[in-house]
Amino acid sequence: MTQVTIWNEFRHERTDSDVTAVYPHGIHTTLAEGLARTGLTVGTATLDEPEQGLPDTVLDTTDVLTWWGHLAHDEVPDTLVERVHQRVLAGMGLIVLHSGHYSKIFKRLMGSSCSLKWREADDRERLWVTAPGHPITVGIGEYFDIEREEMYGEFFDIPQPDTLVFLSWFTGGEVFRSGCCYTRGRGRIFYFRPGHETLPTYHHPDVQRVIANAVRWAAPTVE
Repeated sequence: MTQVTIWNEFRHERTDSDVTAVYPHGIHTTLAEGLARTGLTVGTATLDEPEQGLPDTVLDTTDVLTWWGHLAHDEVPDTLVERVHQRVLAGMGLIVLHSGHYSKIFKRLMGSSCSLKWREADDRERLWVTAPGHPITVGIGEYFDIEREEMYGEFFDIPQPDTLVFLSWFTGGEVFRSGCCYTRGRGRIFYFRPGHETLPTYHHPDVQRVIANAVRWAAPTVE
């Protein structure tokens, strides 16, 4: 059975009442509950736990790691980044969410700055499916809407994805490559854009469905 570990910085939820109101037990708990409802085995880890919640006993038994960070990218030790990097190359899946585009591990795997344009406002986001039939899009129609989200816009400084699964459009006219698949070594990586911390994005059923699909897609295959 696929073992999923959800890693969350878990800083906003403890310091910002607006975020606490949306995710009182942390973004990681909301994500974990959503994945568990689909039958996955899920654990959580946070930055301020011993060994950032990812000792060898956890990381070495994780099939798919999800990553959400924002305030404290620089506090993630380089030694942990190296360990996660080696696990991805060896076949562990990695799902990078929202502002995790600036995480050390994502930038290392991409080999680029991963910079982008952004606007913190209550934009409506429409995510268009650009790879119909891809496993990550199972249960999703031609598109789905998120009524309130932060805007991310191009240019997004990443390598050309192996497969672009979603393209986002925002009410300001911006577009963004919001669902990007990669392979590094034996590991599969999926970057998924939605997830601003003050908004209830991770309660959205289609967002939860995409993340669950991505976990199953990224899980190591038995040879």
